[in-house]
Amino acid sequence: MLSLGVMDANPEPHRAVDARALSKLRWRCRRGMLENDLLIERFFARSDAVTQAQANGLTLLMELADNDLLDLFLGRQKPTANLDRPEVHQVLEAVWAQGTRPDRLSLATSSRTSP
Repeated sequence: MLSLGVMDANPEPHRAVDARALSKLRWRCRRGMLENDLLIERFFARSDAVTQAQANGLTLLMELADNDLLDLFLGRQKPTANLDRPEVHQVLEAVWAQGTRPDRLSLATSSRTSP
């Protein structure tokens, strides 16, 4: 696991991460696929502070390839193995709460026009 100053050996899951750790986490969350970037940016744009548990969940999710991550965000796949953890589910629920739940998906595609 990458050490970003986010994952603690003895984390307090409900504690908000500090500004330095949040900055490192945001940098680590930059992706090569625009759709993932948009969804992750919605997560960070929430009014709630990012908790230690959510930071840990994001750190785990960032180990995935872009297509696998998008499948989780869109609900095409469910977290399995090491990702089937409460902190990962918290992140997915937070992303879905921002209007990206698979049953009401509205990525920025509505602003795109077709020829």
